[in-house]
Amino acid sequence: QVRLVESGGGLVQSGGSLRLSCAASGRSVSINIMGWYRQAPGKERDLVATITTDGSTNYADSVKGRFTISRHNNRNTVYLQMNNLKPEDTAVYYCYVEGRFQPIIEAVPTRIEDWGQGTQVTVSA
Repeated sequence: QVRLVESGGGLVQSGGSLRLSCAASGRSVSINIMGWYRQAPGKERDLVATITTDGSTNYADSVKGRFTISRHNNRNTVYLQMNNLKPEDTAVYYCYVEGRFQPIIEAVPTRIEDWGQGTQVTVSA
């Protein structure tokens, strides 16, 4: 129901910066929450940051002050500006969206959520 296209991952040295972007598209879909999670090898997928339609944000403690999440509501696009990257930020970063699907106005909206395919971020020491 939702197509997510991620971009912006790569290799960077410690202290460097990267910017991730994720564009969501889908018919009859309204997106409320957009965000990023990450998964390092051998670890669980963890929250990085989320942002709602009205701009409310939530960050993992480990990235506060270094990462900034933003979104362009009209384009259903979310960005993650990552500064002062550290080797422990190395992971696959996944875009996440949560919203509603309502194919016709008479239908009861159903909650949807979806994940991007993931983009690798590698920070060298």
